[in-house]
Amino acid sequence: MAAVSSMSKMYGLCFHAVRQTAGLKAYRLLQRRGFRVSVLQLQQTFDSSLEKPQFPGASAEFVDQLEFIQPNVISGIPVYRVMDRQGNIINPSQDPQLSKETVLNFYQKMTMLNTMDRILYESQRQGRISFYMTNYGEEGTHIGSAAALDPNDLVFGQYREAGVLMYRGFPLDHFMAQCYANADDLGKGRQMPVHYGCKDLNFVTISSPLATQIPQAAGSAYAVKRENTNRAVICYFGEGAASEGDAHAGFNFSATLECPLIFFCRNNGYAISTPTNEQYRGDGIAARGPGYGMLSIRVDGNDVFAVYNATKEARRRAVAENQPFLIEAMTYRIGHHSTSDDSSAYRSVDEVNYWDKQDHPISRLRHYMTARGWWSEDDERSWRKQSRKTVMEAFERAERRLKPNPELLFTDVYQEMIPSLNKQRESLWRHVQQYKEHYPLDLYEK
Repeated sequence: MAAVSSMSKMYGLCFHAVRQTAGLKAYRLLQRRGFRVSVLQLQQTFDSSLEKPQFPGASAEFVDQLEFIQPNVISGIPVYRVMDRQGNIINPSQDPQLSKETVLNFYQKMTMLNTMDRILYESQRQGRISFYMTNYGEEGTHIGSAAALDPNDLVFGQYREAGVLMYRGFPLDHFMAQCYANADDLGKGRQMPVHYGCKDLNFVTISSPLATQIPQAAGSAYAVKRENTNRAVICYFGEGAASEGDAHAGFNFSATLECPLIFFCRNNGYAISTPTNEQYRGDGIAARGPGYGMLSIRVDGNDVFAVYNATKEARRRAVAENQPFLIEAMTYRIGHHSTSDDSSAYRSVDEVNYWDKQDHPISRLRHYMTARGWWSEDDERSWRKQSRKTVMEAFERAERRLKPNPELLFTDVYQEMIPSLNKQRESLWRHVQQYKEHYPLDLYEK
C-alpha cells in the first residue's frame, strides 16, 4: 500500500508539471502571436519617407535614387565687388563712405609699394640683393584688408603681403634693411629677402616653407579666443598653398575649435608656373569653406573697397561669434613669381598686359578719386616723383649700412652658450682668420 501511495503521489506531481508546461507554452504562443500582430500594425502605419538619418557625422536626408554629387552644382560662387573697372560705385549701399584722407592714404600706400617693388626688383637684377618678390597687381588685397583690421590683430603672411606691413607703419628703412640684411634688420640678417616680421606691429615673421603659417594661425586664434581680448587673427596664403595638407589641418582645427580667424586667400591665377586649371578642379578656394563649416565669400581683389568691406565684416563677426571666415580675393599676379622666375615661359605678354592696363587695382582707385575731384594729373606727377625720391633715399641708406656682427649667428636660441654651439663658434673664427682675405670684416659691425 505504501508503494501504491508513493506512485500515486508521483503521478500527481508529473501530471501537474505537464499541465504547467503546457500552459506556459500556450502563454508564450499567445505572446508571439500578439507581437506579430503588433508588428504588422506598426508596419502598416509607418511611413518610411518620414524616417530621418541619425548618423552623428552629417546632417542630411535619405534618398532612394543612386546619384553622385556633381562638383559644380551651381554656376559658380559669385564675385562681390563695389566698384566697376572705371571706379564707379555700382550699389551705393555698399559704398564704405571712407573719408578723402583715408582713400588718399590707400592710394599712396598702394603706389608707394609699387615704387618700392620696382626699385628693389631692379637692385636684385643689378646684383645688389640676392632675391626679391614683387606685389604688382595685388596691392588692393593688401591695403583693403589691412585697413579693415584692428592694429592689435595678429597677421600671418605668406611672402606677398608687404603692403599689409606698410599700411601698419613699417618704415621703408626696415624694408630695405631686411632685403639688404644689414645691421638695422630686425631679423639680424638671418632671413632671405622679403621675409619680413615685426613684433611691435603684430606681424609674424614670414617663413619660406609653403602653408606652414595656416595651422600656426589656427593655434594662435584659439589662444586669442581663450584670452578673450577682442582680437582676431588673419592668415594670408595663395591658391597654391591651399593645396598643401597644412591648409586642411588649419581649416578643420579653426572650425572645430571655433576660432576668431580670417583665412585670406589671394587667388592670383598662378602658383609659380602652375595655372589654376591645373591646381584644382572645383570652384576655386571659397567653395571649400562650407565643407569645413566656414562662412565664405569671394571678392574682387582688384577692388580695394570690396576687400575692405568683406574683411571688416568678417573681422567683426569672427570676434563676436568666435568662428573662422574664408575670403577668396580674385586678383592677378602681374609680375614674375620672384626674381628666380621667368613667367614668359608659361603665359603670354598679352595676358599680362590686359591686367596691367585694363584691370589694375591702382588705376581703378585712381579713377574713383579723379571722379570726385580728389586727385589730378598734377597730383599724380608730384606724388610719383616724391615717392620715388623717398624710396631711393631709404635704398641708399640701406646700402651704406654695415652688416650685422657675425657673433649674432650664435645668439637668440639658447639663453647660455652650450658647449656644442661654442665649439662651432670657435671653428668659425679659426676659419675666418685662416682665410681672412675672403672675409672683409670691416663691412660688419664690431
